[in-house]
Amino acid sequence: MNILSIQSSVAYGHVGNSAAVFPLQRLGFSVWPVITVHFSNHLGYGAARGPVLPAEDVADVIRGIEEREVMADCDAVLSGYMGDASIGTVILDAVDTVRRHRPDAVYCCDPVMGDVGTGFYVRPGIPEFMRDRAVPAATLVTPNQFELEYLTGLVPTDLASVLAAVDKVRAMGPEVVLVTSLRRHDGPADRIEMLAVSGDGAWLLSNPLLPVDVNGAGDATAALFLAHWLAERSVADALSKTAETVYSVLERTLSAGTREIQLIAAQDAIADPPRRFDVEKVR
Repeated sequence: MNILSIQSSVAYGHVGNSAAVFPLQRLGFSVWPVITVHFSNHLGYGAARGPVLPAEDVADVIRGIEEREVMADCDAVLSGYMGDASIGTVILDAVDTVRRHRPDAVYCCDPVMGDVGTGFYVRPGIPEFMRDRAVPAATLVTPNQFELEYLTGLVPTDLASVLAAVDKVRAMGPEVVLVTSLRRHDGPADRIEMLAVSGDGAWLLSNPLLPVDVNGAGDATAALFLAHWLAERSVADALSKTAETVYSVLERTLSAGTREIQLIAAQDAIADPPRRFDVEKVR
């Protein structure tokens, strides 16, 4: 299978395409990475060097791929941090182009906007673009709890309200919603959860909360979930394999004492996810 992944890139570390491409390849997918920025490192360090690519340059790269007459072989488009709303327009144009050649192609949108405790960290206009244009065009979306709240205008605090918020997102257009980094008032305080919902039901997975503060785990999560869902079309299995892999990566990261997620060190868990945590059907 082939995935067109339009995201940022860094030389050092793992965020954006630098977090998504390797896991996808390790799972046997062919990736067509299109970069929107190329920085020395992620911005969690407070500074970075490198260029932000103009939207027209990103569009030109995608146009060149189309000229190779391969878009009919593209199974999915993946997007994450956009940087600017103009890049978002290029991404949606790319989705339209792929679907013109391949009507059943999937679009997985990781609606990167902000997080609990930090608020929004994207440029003005991006949240509205995500809510009004990107999410409605997507097949799969992977918001965190903060982004779920913004997309719906609801405040998800317990399982019932989280499910209600997810239903509101699905009513916007997406077939499948994966909520990451979920902390509920009625959930265990020492654990963190992922919730995956489709028309077939809703599944919850809980794992221990590790004392790590990293960038890029969400980018890897979106890529892994897309890959496993494409391969099996099972939301429950995709949730299980994604959460197990991400937990393994974070375990290795904690053990290494670094702020860069240890994708390479944990690659065996990417290729063959362990089964340690139960998936619970909650609806």
